[in-house]
Amino acid sequence: METNLPIHLIVFLPLLGAAINGLLGRRFSWTTITAIACMASLVPFILSVQAFFHMRETGAEVLRQVPLFTWFATGTFSVDLGFTIDRLTAIFCLNVTGIGFLIHMYSSAYMKEDEGYFKFMSYLNLFLFSMLMLIMGENLLLMFVGWEGVGLCSYLLIGFWYTDHANADAGKKAFITNRIGDFGFLLGMFFILYALNSQGLPMSLSFEDLQANAGQFSELATIIGLLLFVGAAGKSAQVPLYVWLPDAMAGPTPVSALIHAATMVTAGIYMVARMNFIYVQSPMAMTVVTAIGAITALFAATMGFAQNDIKKVLAYSTVSQLGYMFMGVGVGAYAAGLFHVITHAFFKACLFLGSGSVIHALHHEQDTRKMGGLLKKMPITGWTFALSTAAIAGLPLLSGFFSKDEILWKVFSNQTTLIPGWVFWLVGVAGAMCTAFYMVRVYALTFTGTYRGEPEEKHGHDAHGHDDHGHHHGGVKYDDIHESPWTMTLPLVVLAFGAVFGGLLGLPHWMPGHPTNQFDHWLEPVFGAAHGLKFLDNTSLELGLMAVSVGLAALSALVAWHMYAGKGKHLPGQIAERIRPVYTLVFNKYYVDELYAAVIVRPIKAFARFSWRVIDDGLIDGVLVNGPANLVHLTGRLVRLFTTGDVQRYAFFVLGGVWLLVVVWLAE
Repeated sequence: METNLPIHLIVFLPLLGAAINGLLGRRFSWTTITAIACMASLVPFILSVQAFFHMRETGAEVLRQVPLFTWFATGTFSVDLGFTIDRLTAIFCLNVTGIGFLIHMYSSAYMKEDEGYFKFMSYLNLFLFSMLMLIMGENLLLMFVGWEGVGLCSYLLIGFWYTDHANADAGKKAFITNRIGDFGFLLGMFFILYALNSQGLPMSLSFEDLQANAGQFSELATIIGLLLFVGAAGKSAQVPLYVWLPDAMAGPTPVSALIHAATMVTAGIYMVARMNFIYVQSPMAMTVVTAIGAITALFAATMGFAQNDIKKVLAYSTVSQLGYMFMGVGVGAYAAGLFHVITHAFFKACLFLGSGSVIHALHHEQDTRKMGGLLKKMPITGWTFALSTAAIAGLPLLSGFFSKDEILWKVFSNQTTLIPGWVFWLVGVAGAMCTAFYMVRVYALTFTGTYRGEPEEKHGHDAHGHDDHGHHHGGVKYDDIHESPWTMTLPLVVLAFGAVFGGLLGLPHWMPGHPTNQFDHWLEPVFGAAHGLKFLDNTSLELGLMAVSVGLAALSALVAWHMYAGKGKHLPGQIAERIRPVYTLVFNKYYVDELYAAVIVRPIKAFARFSWRVIDDGLIDGVLVNGPANLVHLTGRLVRLFTTGDVQRYAFFVLGGVWLLVVVWLAE
């Protein structure tokens, strides 16, 4: 239904805030910059809430606004600039703008002293604009504009402290890796247009038209689905394109929370869910999505065991949790996968902001081996971190418990993928055990025990003692540690509340008084194409599998607590020594970056260097461009020998020429 609600303002207000702060912010005070940036995220949140309740009260399945204008048109192909909000978009708008506002508030304290504060807040607003364009654009091309926009903002924010080579390199790595995925996205769009054209249909990329013509993609559904998933794997950090996200932790902590935990990295899941009408036509594509998600969930989780940088642990946790989301949407349980997107946004944003609070209090120390005993000094940070840790570990009745176990059940019970569901379930349970272990480990090392971070001469999180800003720093005395300001702790409390109670949004059908899952029911109109997919309906089996997964995760958490906060603190060192080769392999992240460097990066650099020196400088410039010029130059120098203006020399050449002619004539 068409609406008079100004839903386009949800998209364009953050852009306005980015423009004002970006162009004029250097002249503004901290208060003015903060007010502009925060209002540019708060007002869209209020409008998103208004749109959500309007849909809920009226029962509308979609709110559509008259397109603002035609972006471009060529022949029968035209693209309008228009925005819509359906039930899927409404959920994501609340997520992006709500958590975005909290992180803007947090950033106002965390980045207050930075010289580029106005640029940072401008970039955050620009990111919100791009993300909202991605989820609210009414056609696939507008989604791609937002898709590229969040990639650009990710590059700007990861490399914000660009004077540090590590930050600049991390930004470039993220940008280039995402471009690889985006190439697959583009090819997928081209195949969609090809399919429409071959059937003689209007070449419209509007989601409404694409869904109406979904049957025309049956022959190409597999190739389209796989190509689009390449883009999703790049944006959402799945194997093999996950390598950019851990390095992205070099950026400011609010960036990690906003982009790399709660919003941008979920764009791939959103895109697969939005294009569900294509994926349900291809069991092969669905199997690949599920398999890659399962591999990523377990593979990334194992890397969290041996990492000591608190943000790196959370980064690999994010990669792993994204794998679970893809497992959900891969088997066609779109609501389950998206429910985990929402719950994950709460507890992972809280964990990242909590780590930022710790890093801020410890003068930008990130090594958990130099922390400990911080719960007494930072109770708000510590308790919110603990609640979010319990949520991500799947403690019963917390948000992560409901969303993750629903995914595991749907994966087990699906009857669509070409690989039996129990295989994916086993992988998912193993990943859940790993998650519980390394999250309890990082909490215990940070907040329990005694403080291990007394000042040293060079005391930093890398080999050179550089901090989050790329500058040298020392440690901080335990007595000097204090809780972060309220602008940083208030978002932690709000997010921890969501981590605890977010599961109430989607209580499962087996709970008393909830015959239907309300989150699933809300999204039913969006995923009509998936209604034909089959899942087992066995509540007893579901509860039994849930008990097994929760029990194993709880056992893993207890083992971690014993090893890092209990009487078994000697065990980690002993175990690492006994399995030194395995520990070294995991500590070095399976040498994947080194493998990519040897197989891909260095050969490409060598080929580029060859192309530059041999082909460009030698052949093109040397032979094709400079060669003719040098020949003309040499000819000119030779001709100059005969054009001196000396009459006697000219006479000598004339007589010499006549003599040669006579000699040749006599010789004949």
